[in-house]
Amino acid sequence: MAFLKNKHPISTKPFFIFQFLTHFQSTMSFSSSSHRSILLLFAIALSNVLIAAAFTGTYGVNYGRIADNIPSPESVVTLMKAAKIKNTRIYDADHDVLKAFKGSGIEIIIGLPNGLLKDIGASEDRAMDWVKQNVEPFVPGTRISGIAVGNEVLGSGDQTLWEVLLPAVKNVHTALDRLHLADDVEVSSPHSAGVFASSYPPSAGAFKETLMPYMKPLLEFFSQIKSPFYINTYPFLAYISDPEHIDLNYAIFKKNPGIYDEKTKLHYDNMFEAQIDATYAALEKAGFGKTEVIVSETGWASKGDPNEVGATVSNARTYNLNLRKRLLKKKGTPYRPKKVVRAYVFAMFNENLKPGPTSERNFGLFKADGSISYDIGFTGLVPSSATSIFSLKGIGSLYQMMYAAFAAALVLIITS
Repeated sequence: MAFLKNKHPISTKPFFIFQFLTHFQSTMSFSSSSHRSILLLFAIALSNVLIAAAFTGTYGVNYGRIADNIPSPESVVTLMKAAKIKNTRIYDADHDVLKAFKGSGIEIIIGLPNGLLKDIGASEDRAMDWVKQNVEPFVPGTRISGIAVGNEVLGSGDQTLWEVLLPAVKNVHTALDRLHLADDVEVSSPHSAGVFASSYPPSAGAFKETLMPYMKPLLEFFSQIKSPFYINTYPFLAYISDPEHIDLNYAIFKKNPGIYDEKTKLHYDNMFEAQIDATYAALEKAGFGKTEVIVSETGWASKGDPNEVGATVSNARTYNLNLRKRLLKKKGTPYRPKKVVRAYVFAMFNENLKPGPTSERNFGLFKADGSISYDIGFTGLVPSSATSIFSLKGIGSLYQMMYAAFAAALVLIITS
């Protein structure tokens, strides 16, 4: 799986704190049950704070490299570890990158490019060769958690790829299975919003009928091998396509009236969750309501062309900061409240060689020199004018406050 559950153990600090408090309570010989209750509740509360601060398992970053000026893969690993980014995705299977991630503990999804789909789809042997060259030599040292077979294939302009996507997916999975890697390496294929006939309101989410002859067999196979549905979700693109009718605050997680879905009687205060639930609605209509949705790309450009309204540093920071906060809460959506949302942010760096509008080259959380593009709590490889809101100084202050509260609680118990 791209985001493996329970793979990163919960911090043991809360246990040791609880042990200390229990020992302290016994040595002080508190006679009052209320005193003991207060101490116990304080231990639990403190433990919960520490557990929440340690969890980052719902958050990943896409590491695109269409650039000639970004840091080396080894430096990127250092950067990700400093930022506690535990999940990443690349768009190929570059061996230098895979070697750099060896021993890092970072989960990585590799990509099988669209240009190889016809070749891989036509031959199991070719698929086996690809897996033997790009997966087998690197695991388990490099934690390859998945293979994205193609990217945004269905709904794209090249309809010749629609027919070969499923055969390519099957052949790659067969190769993994024969090499006894299928249990550890997931096979998926990310989709764009181009697969939807409708997505508003969320309950109206539905796939295009023209795609169903290709989509349904793909979903059936993914259901068999228990793969999630990966969707590239961009409130940014929706907003710049219709800024007169879409509330910017709704798109970037700021306070707003939101929307109300009459069919489900659910309220949405941000477009990100609405787009995810539109995906769940489409899957449900196709007969795959139990399939999990994972966001394979989402982000906001910090710069754009004159017609790309909203592509500013301020909006990019607001979107990505609020997105990060939202993901760290480990909660679901209004329609799927028990399905924790997991997402890969696009992208790690501004990529100066990407074609297309200016926005395409300005989605990076980091600049080419490794400094942060704007502050959402990460530290760059080099100093930046922005100061991290989650700096070491801030973390130190948090601990000082907690221990001050702890000391005050003990004083109250002892003196009462």
